[in-house]
Amino acid sequence: MKQVRVFIVDDHPMVIEGMQAMLKAEPGIEFAGIAMSANSCKAFFINHSADVVLLDINLPDESGIELCGYLKKLIPAPKVLGISNYDSGTFISQMMNKGADGYVLKNLPKNELVKAIFTVHSGNKYLSGDVSLKLKAENKRKEQAPVLTEREKEVLYWIAQGLTNAHIADKLFVSVSTIDSHRKNLLAKLKVNNTASLLKSASENQLL
Repeated sequence: MKQVRVFIVDDHPMVIEGMQAMLKAEPGIEFAGIAMSANSCKAFFINHSADVVLLDINLPDESGIELCGYLKKLIPAPKVLGISNYDSGTFISQMMNKGADGYVLKNLPKNELVKAIFTVHSGNKYLSGDVSLKLKAENKRKEQAPVLTEREKEVLYWIAQGLTNAHIADKLFVSVSTIDSHRKNLLAKLKVNNTASLLKSASENQLL
């Protein structure tokens, strides 16, 4: 039976030790190595390889999301299984968009972690139950999110900086009435009726 070589990237020694303890006696799995930062992970892959990378999002020097994108450009590219405490649909979506082959939470039981490793190694995607629901909700939110023009995005940015319509007009070299029109359009698109609600909705929809 060919061994699946697993590489762990996490900045917490206890997490690494815990995963190693869970997997060390598992048939078909062997450890390729560990890294506690993105840079040390990249250094490993200069001269070595692994089949599956268990990758945390929160690293001290670079986001695991960006590191995932880097790893998936390698030749040969390892399979990447995001493993995190973050169950936010935003983080899950960003990791999958960077090419991750799966995403699970750190509190998952051993049997599910093993299943996830073998699933992604075989070329299939793996999302644990709660993660799958969060990703579906995030994708639905994106589909329903308002679409802004480039000018509306600019106006929204300056509103978030606390500028008045007059100041924004000066910044963008347009009339105050034009900015007022853009502001009204933003309120309508985000279905709110004041600036505070506008900024809250824009943040929730990742428009800022």
